[in-house]
Amino acid sequence: MGFLIRLAITAVALWITTLVVPGIEVSGDSATRTVLTLVIVALIFGIVNAVLKPIIKVVGCVFYLLTLGLFALVVNALLFLLTDWLAQQLDLPFTIDGFWPAFWGAIVMAIVGWAISLVIPDKYDRR
Repeated sequence: MGFLIRLAITAVALWITTLVVPGIEVSGDSATRTVLTLVIVALIFGIVNAVLKPIIKVVGCVFYLLTLGLFALVVNALLFLLTDWLAQQLDLPFTIDGFWPAFWGAIVMAIVGWAISLVIPDKYDRR
């Protein structure tokens, strides 16, 4: 159940990101297709973050230290671009128009996801 809640939070954060950040678009031909695309892209984004982000943190530890953590913003943008590439490989109507929309989109996704998580906490969180 917690997985589905996290997936829904990520999908809503992704939807809000497409509304706020120019250059990130979901262009489904119907509302159902758009929602399904958002859910699938949220799933891809979650898998990419779960698999690659820990590896990148270990390998790029020095860059995180040298930049006082600002390197994480670049990593998040690149992981968001990877999500876009994977979505295009699956013929999903989701596009990111370059690094800067991905950079700002990753920041908006993180902030919106965090804010929604505050409102709908996971039952396993001990806040």
